[in-house]
Amino acid sequence: MKEERKQRLKKGIYLLPNAFTSMNLFFGFLCIVSALDGRFEFAAMSILIAVVFDSLDGKIARATNTTSQFGIEYDSLADLVSFGLAPSLLMYLWILKPMGRIGWLAAFLFTICGALRLARFNTMAEETPSNHFLGLPIPAAAGMNATAVMFCTKFNVPVAEFPIVFLLGMYALSFLMVSSVKYESFKKAELFKKMKFNVLVSAILVFIFIAQKPHLALFVISLCYVVSGPVLTLVLARRARHEDALKPQ
Repeated sequence: MKEERKQRLKKGIYLLPNAFTSMNLFFGFLCIVSALDGRFEFAAMSILIAVVFDSLDGKIARATNTTSQFGIEYDSLADLVSFGLAPSLLMYLWILKPMGRIGWLAAFLFTICGALRLARFNTMAEETPSNHFLGLPIPAAAGMNATAVMFCTKFNVPVAEFPIVFLLGMYALSFLMVSSVKYESFKKAELFKKMKFNVLVSAILVFIFIAQKPHLALFVISLCYVVSGPVLTLVLARRARHEDALKPQ
């Protein structure tokens, strides 16, 4: 009886991270449906909720020691829908459609670069473990699009007057996903481990900012993370050159 209960619990734990992945996929699909109905702000919010579930499923799998190859593959497929296809369709219907072929090609480029980014991550994750991501993570790229839609909708930005900005933004995000630009992975930051007092205070201030001005705060945070990649890459390259210069010849 006790062994049967343990086995039942074990199966339930394995289902837990995959349930979170399913919720990620659900909100990605909800974004597509909402965008087709013209509910762009709600569609953008759905992407951000999908990002939350995507960040939780891996942590739960590691915390409960239920990581599996099935879960990894399922997570990648869900990410491609929620963060590759959904934001592409959202941006196309929201601002890129009047631009014709160049508009839908930008949306397609974002999707295919997202797929390439996921494929590269899956093949390199075990080979080169690092505290940095190689290329912009696809959830961050999707989040940048989603927060841009929410920000512009909230503050009534006349986006129809300068659609070229969003077109170039889609190309830039696509390039960053498949580039060798390094991004902080925050793998060292663990919720259940000790943290410094100033880190806790900073986190609280960020949460207050988000609660007070969610549309502005999320847009600023997303933009800062996207820009942080090139800055971090330059800093690491400069540090490496400095260390090489200090080595004895």
